[in-house]
Amino acid sequence: QVQLVESGGGLVQAGGSLSLSCAASGRTFSSCAMGWFRQAPGKEREFVAATSWSGGSTYYGDSVKGRFTISRDNAKNTVYLQMNSLKPEDTAVYYCAVDAQPLVAGFFRLSRAYEYDYWGQGTQVTVSS
Repeated sequence: QVQLVESGGGLVQAGGSLSLSCAASGRTFSSCAMGWFRQAPGKEREFVAATSWSGGSTYYGDSVKGRFTISRDNAKNTVYLQMNSLKPEDTAVYYCAVDAQPLVAGFFRLSRAYEYDYWGQGTQVTVSS
Protein backbone atom coordinates (compact mmCIF):
# COMPACT_ATOMS: atom_id res chain seq x y z
CA GLN A 1 0.00 0.00 0.00
CA VAL A 2 1.43 3.33 -1.07
CA GLN A 3 1.62 6.04 1.56
CA LEU A 4 2.90 9.60 1.37
CA VAL A 5 3.46 11.31 4.70
CA GLU A 6 4.18 15.02 4.87
CA SER A 7 5.86 16.70 7.81
CA GLY A 8 7.37 20.03 8.73
CA GLY A 9 4.37 22.31 8.60
CA GLY A 10 3.63 24.83 11.30
CA LEU A 11 3.25 28.47 12.21
CA VAL A 12 5.84 31.00 11.11
CA GLN A 13 6.05 34.77 10.87
CA ALA A 14 6.13 36.52 7.52
CA GLY A 15 9.65 36.54 6.13
CA GLY A 16 10.51 33.30 7.85
CA SER A 17 11.28 29.84 6.51
CA LEU A 18 9.92 26.33 6.76
CA SER A 19 11.06 23.04 5.33
CA LEU A 20 8.56 20.36 4.37
CA SER A 21 9.33 16.69 3.82
CA CYS A 22 7.29 13.96 2.20
CA ALA A 23 8.31 10.37 2.73
CA ALA A 24 6.89 7.72 0.44
CA SER A 25 6.46 4.08 1.33
CA GLY A 26 4.96 1.01 -0.26
CA ARG A 27 6.99 1.22 -3.45
CA THR A 28 9.98 3.06 -4.80
CA PHE A 29 9.38 6.26 -6.79
CA SER A 30 12.89 6.86 -8.05
CA SER A 31 11.64 6.87 -11.66
CA CYS A 32 8.59 9.04 -10.93
CA ALA A 33 8.01 12.77 -10.82
CA MET A 34 6.97 14.23 -7.49
CA GLY A 35 5.28 17.49 -6.70
CA TRP A 36 3.82 19.82 -4.12
CA PHE A 37 0.43 21.48 -4.24
CA ARG A 38 -1.39 23.66 -1.75
CA GLN A 39 -4.95 24.57 -0.97
CA ALA A 40 -6.16 27.51 1.03
CA PRO A 41 -9.68 27.68 2.47
CA GLY A 42 -12.23 28.49 -0.20
CA LYS A 43 -9.67 28.23 -3.00
CA GLU A 44 -8.77 25.64 -5.61
CA ARG A 45 -5.74 23.40 -5.25
CA GLU A 46 -2.71 25.26 -6.58
CA PHE A 47 0.47 23.94 -8.12
CA VAL A 48 3.54 24.84 -6.08
CA ALA A 49 6.50 22.86 -7.39
CA ALA A 50 7.51 19.62 -9.07
CA THR A 51 10.66 17.67 -9.76
CA SER A 52 11.31 15.21 -12.52
CA TRP A 53 12.16 11.64 -11.66
CA SER A 54 15.90 12.39 -11.59
CA GLY A 55 15.65 15.75 -9.88
CA GLY A 56 17.41 17.23 -12.86
CA SER A 57 14.41 19.35 -13.82
CA THR A 58 12.34 21.41 -11.44
CA TYR A 59 9.24 23.51 -12.01
CA TYR A 60 7.55 26.18 -9.92
CA GLY A 61 4.31 28.05 -9.76
CA ASP A 62 4.66 31.76 -10.45
CA SER A 63 3.69 32.72 -6.92
CA VAL A 64 6.61 30.84 -5.35
CA LYS A 65 9.41 31.23 -7.90
CA GLY A 66 12.60 32.44 -6.32
CA ARG A 67 11.37 31.69 -2.79
CA PHE A 68 10.71 27.94 -2.73
CA THR A 69 13.04 25.09 -3.69
CA ILE A 70 12.01 21.52 -4.37
CA SER A 71 14.48 18.67 -4.08
CA ARG A 72 14.41 14.91 -3.70
CA ASP A 73 16.46 12.08 -2.28
CA ASN A 74 15.66 8.92 -4.22
CA ALA A 75 17.62 6.78 -1.81
CA LYS A 76 15.20 7.88 0.91
CA ASN A 77 12.12 7.95 -1.34
CA THR A 78 11.57 11.49 -0.07
CA VAL A 79 10.80 14.87 -1.60
CA TYR A 80 11.43 18.19 0.14
CA LEU A 81 10.15 21.73 -0.15
CA GLN A 82 12.27 24.53 1.27
CA MET A 83 10.15 27.63 1.70
CA ASN A 84 11.85 30.98 2.29
CA SER A 85 10.57 34.54 2.52
CA LEU A 86 7.16 33.26 3.46
CA LYS A 87 4.14 35.53 3.04
CA PRO A 88 0.70 35.38 4.67
CA GLU A 89 -0.72 34.38 1.29
CA ASP A 90 1.36 31.18 1.46
CA THR A 91 -0.93 29.98 4.23
CA ALA A 92 -2.52 26.72 3.09
CA VAL A 93 -2.53 22.98 3.48
CA TYR A 94 0.42 21.62 1.52
CA TYR A 95 0.16 18.26 -0.21
CA CYS A 96 2.84 16.14 -1.81
CA ALA A 97 1.99 13.94 -4.76
CA VAL A 98 3.53 11.35 -7.06
CA ASP A 99 2.95 10.86 -10.78
CA ALA A 100 3.21 7.08 -11.06
CA GLN A 101 3.96 7.08 -14.77
CA PRO A 102 7.73 6.67 -15.00
CA LEU A 103 10.24 9.03 -16.57
CA VAL A 104 7.84 11.93 -16.97
CA ALA A 105 9.06 15.50 -17.16
CA GLY A 106 7.72 18.81 -18.31
CA PHE A 107 5.98 21.73 -16.66
CA PHE A 108 2.61 21.40 -18.38
CA ARG A 109 2.09 17.86 -17.21
CA LEU A 110 3.56 18.17 -13.77
CA SER A 111 1.69 21.35 -12.89
CA ARG A 112 -1.68 19.64 -13.30
CA ALA A 113 -3.06 17.96 -10.19
CA TYR A 114 -5.04 15.36 -12.13
CA GLU A 115 -1.82 13.90 -13.52
CA TYR A 116 -0.78 12.70 -10.06
CA ASP A 117 -1.75 9.30 -8.79
CA TYR A 118 -0.85 9.33 -5.11
CA TRP A 119 -1.37 12.06 -2.55
CA GLY A 120 -0.37 12.68 1.02
CA GLN A 121 -2.78 13.77 3.72
CA GLY A 122 -1.44 17.31 3.81
CA THR A 123 0.35 19.49 6.32
CA GLN A 124 -0.79 22.91 7.47
CA VAL A 125 1.43 25.93 6.90
CA THR A 126 0.34 29.16 8.53
CA VAL A 127 2.20 32.42 7.96
CA SER A 128 1.33 35.27 10.30
CA SER A 129 1.71 38.92 9.32
